[in-house]
Amino acid sequence: MTIWTEKYRPQTFKELIGQQEIVSRVTAFVEKKNMPHLLFAGPAGVGKSTLALVIAYALYGEGWKSNFLELNASDERGIDVVRVKVKDFARTKALGNDPFKIIFLDECDALTKEAQQALRRTMERYTKTCRFILSCNYSSKIIEPIMSRCAVFRFKPLTQQDIQHLIAHVAEEEGLQLDEKAVHALVELSEGDCRQIVNVMQSCASSGSVITEQSVYAMAAQARPVEIKEIIQLALQNRFLEARDKLLDVMLSNGLSGIDVIKQIQKMIWDIQMDGRKKVSLIEKCGEIEFRLVEGSDDHIQLEALLAHITLVGQ
Repeated sequence: MTIWTEKYRPQTFKELIGQQEIVSRVTAFVEKKNMPHLLFAGPAGVGKSTLALVIAYALYGEGWKSNFLELNASDERGIDVVRVKVKDFARTKALGNDPFKIIFLDECDALTKEAQQALRRTMERYTKTCRFILSCNYSSKIIEPIMSRCAVFRFKPLTQQDIQHLIAHVAEEEGLQLDEKAVHALVELSEGDCRQIVNVMQSCASSGSVITEQSVYAMAAQARPVEIKEIIQLALQNRFLEARDKLLDVMLSNGLSGIDVIKQIQKMIWDIQMDGRKKVSLIEKCGEIEFRLVEGSDDHIQLEALLAHITLVGQ
């Protein structure tokens, strides 16, 4: 089966969706064939790695692999990688008439502090022959000397309009049928992550060309918002036992963990009609329960405690 995320990966700047301000500035660098070291920071699935590859396609054409080194820093993050692989590639000139090579370090916020210290000197020493593109989810984990050597671009989650454009494009190319509720479900689940959308759509398409809201939530391993809303409303109406039974049924039928459920409950609280102070109280309790779950507490006990608190707030 074709991996759709690779199939729909853009190869030119015009094919990129969203991040137009960043794309326009990077395009200017490529057209002049001169660019600084780049640092791409932002959440997952918003186009950081794709933009790095598009830069390589634009600069080097079909022979881009000869002048482009990609390392996933989450797998290879020690100081030896910087001293050996990175330095050996950086010290040689680019093939052909290309002005410089590119080293792309994906997830570089996973690099150890020692590796980052070694990297900063390499970035400075081999500027004539090599440019670095660093990609990370959390720029706060990158040391200041590296930040000061790079042009920093902060990526934002894709907008709803961009997500809908991607869904429509994939559906047209693959001959899929989606109703309005299914599209809305995909937009809600993605949270600006286009990679997740393509993966969910591919999973749904494996069972048929018609994608429904129910199949989307089933493939994404999440409960439907209607079910979560019903649980909260039952608790607010002082029907604690019914709310508990409904919660257990939803968790078992969808194979959800406590963390999955608490995140959906937290989102749904803002859509419930109630006093603002009560909403704040419930959000605070969600944070407390989520912390306990992360620390290893029992999922069912903690979620029942949350439902009990919601019931008391409703009274």
